[in-house]
Amino acid sequence: MQLSDHGVLTTRHPGRGVDAVPACFVVVGEGLAVPLDRVKPKDSEDLQRTRNLDRDPRAALLCEHWDAMDWSKLWWIRASLVRVATDPARGPEFESLLRRKYPQYEGRDFTGLLSFRITGMAGWSASGG
Repeated sequence: MQLSDHGVLTTRHPGRGVDAVPACFVVVGEGLAVPLDRVKPKDSEDLQRTRNLDRDPRAALLCEHWDAMDWSKLWWIRASLVRVATDPARGPEFESLLRRKYPQYEGRDFTGLLSFRITGMAGWSASGG
């Protein structure tokens, strides 16, 4: 999962079911953080994924690699998550790691972080590794 540069974060909307959005992330041990910053401008800081997590703290992050020319390189991994409060001692560590992984965050303040505990992992690799 650390090798993936992004994933798809899924939360549960009460009316339409699964909401899926692309997400930047970092993993530290059993913790995973997703920044709340967005690239495209919005009218509000109130994000649907946050409202979904307020109702149901369960989520998942799916990362995958596709190679149309060489299927022996295909893989995917899914982390089952539960939202937790961001530990004040860990917030700066997550932000530092996000800036290191994504240079676009250099010099920018984060609006906030979604913090999760990883509760399970599933995956597959064509190479069996």
